Amino acid sequence: MTTWLVLVDLQRIFGEPTSAWFTPRFADAEAGAVRLRQLFPGRTALTRFVAPENPEGAWVPYYEQWPFALDPDNAALYDLVPALPPGDAVVITRPTFGKWDPATRAALGETRDIVLAGVSTDCCVLSTALAAADDGVRVRVVADACAGLSPADHQRALDTMALYAPLIEIATVEEILAERGLAR
Repeated sequence: MTTWLVLVDLQRIFGEPTSAWFTPRFADAEAGAVRLRQLFPGRTALTRFVAPENPEGAWVPYYEQWPFALDPDNAALYDLVPALPPGDAVVITRPTFGKWDPATRAALGETRDIVLAGVSTDCCVLSTALAAADDGVRVRVVADACAGLSPADHQRALDTMALYAPLIEIATVEEILAERGLAR
């Protein structure tokens, strides 16, 4: 079984302290993601959240609260952080919180096993993990390579995902490294 690393939304819009969507502890998630990426050459997916051109439905009031996200002058904020250049990774761009869908499944082939990290634990990571698990994929969420909007929100999201065991497991960077014989 081929395992893929899926790094969720490690973008400037969530990592820059001046952004309205800054995620505290982003730097910790980014550092963990960089360590994990070395383990998955040719089997890494980098996801990007982008605002839709024309929000519809419930997204209309959402973007009324966050109008900066629709401003074309802020487009560069949606770039991936420099520490995680695309290289040989598959880049998945969606205007949704969850990044697991039929197109993602097709992009990753027949994988039934993913290692998941990124931001924010309590939004896009959670949404992606639940959809992948529902699709029959084993999901290992790397807690110390994720960051939430607060420590409490991060932990609540991890606790919620842990309820889905054995479909979703919570792991650490060191545990994933140890699996591959690279633990310190």
